[in-house]
Amino acid sequence: MALQPAAGARDLNPREVDSNRWLCEQLAEVYRRWGYAEVAPPLVERLETLEAGGGIRDRELVRLASDEPLGLRPEMTASIARAACTRLASRPRPLRLWSSGPVLRSAISDVGQPRLEERLQSGVELLGADASQALVADAELLRLLLACLRQLQITAEHKPTLLIGHHAVLSALLDQVPAEQRLATRQALVSFDPLALAELQLPAHQRQGLQQLLRLRGDTKAVLYQLEQLLGPSALLEQLAGTLHSVAATAAAQGVRLQLDPSFQPHFDLYDGLVLKLVCQGPVAPVALASGGRYDALVARFGGVAGGMGFGFDVEALRDLLGTEATAPQRRAATLVAYGDASQLSAALDQLEALHRQGEPAELLQCPSASREAAEAIAAERGCAACHWVAS
Repeated sequence: MALQPAAGARDLNPREVDSNRWLCEQLAEVYRRWGYAEVAPPLVERLETLEAGGGIRDRELVRLASDEPLGLRPEMTASIARAACTRLASRPRPLRLWSSGPVLRSAISDVGQPRLEERLQSGVELLGADASQALVADAELLRLLLACLRQLQITAEHKPTLLIGHHAVLSALLDQVPAEQRLATRQALVSFDPLALAELQLPAHQRQGLQQLLRLRGDTKAVLYQLEQLLGPSALLEQLAGTLHSVAATAAAQGVRLQLDPSFQPHFDLYDGLVLKLVCQGPVAPVALASGGRYDALVARFGGVAGGMGFGFDVEALRDLLGTEATAPQRRAATLVAYGDASQLSAALDQLEALHRQGEPAELLQCPSASREAAEAIAAERGCAACHWVAS
């Protein structure tokens, strides 16, 4: 077992690493263009921060054995929100921040064994926009997400769907349910469980309405109309309609389908406003590429006076979907510096560094070669661009 990584962790080969880095650089180029600055949240955090006020379940956290209650981050939003409300509190708002790095979660395998889930994440956070600016901030983040898709050349052929929900809309719909049934009703709607809805102790007409709500998703205008019939005219629906309108034309031009789903909620219960998930069609099944939302209550928990919103890409899901392991730019092949006698090692090292000063990648043959032809054969086997032979 010492020869194997921990269950769920994996070793990446050089090409996978290059591909991941290239994707992160492509996303970072867009983030910087939109005025976002890079931050590096810690991999290790206090459990109280990681739990995000109960938004992340304790069983999903990877704990560390230490004198303090510490764990490894399962996502980056909570850490960045904490930093924004403490070390970055004096900076002018809004804060536009981006980050990339690994996130780790605890899970149970199909056979009941604990395992790690290690993923590479790249995302943005927009912090400090108050409630009056929520529509502008939401629209900016959605348009930024679409700009990232253009940069990555995700087009209609990938069948991208931007799934959008709203925590407050769902809460407003649940307000029509008796208080003692709201939690169970919410769990049934979010998990798309019609059997659980059918078992709720509710009047028949209300249970039937919830069954219809469970299936209410699709074209944004049609769903907004149905929501207005259920809730009546409201500022909340007007704001949601304005946000969707601000991205509809751009999304259509890029072949991105917008789907409004009032019962959709992300995996982590961090959000209290707009929520989103980007899904594309993979070779076998749909693939979730990005998710996020608005988290005003989380910012308030850390002492902030204005809210925040963000999203994160699953970089390795992008790599698998786009096949960038094969298509990302190849690193330049090195020149092999070879020599025929141990006494020429110093001269070979001098030649190696001379090539480096010229900006050329070069590597050293670790032992003398019997002949120039043998060295060239080794260079070809290693995929080197050329062989530089140090003459005696």
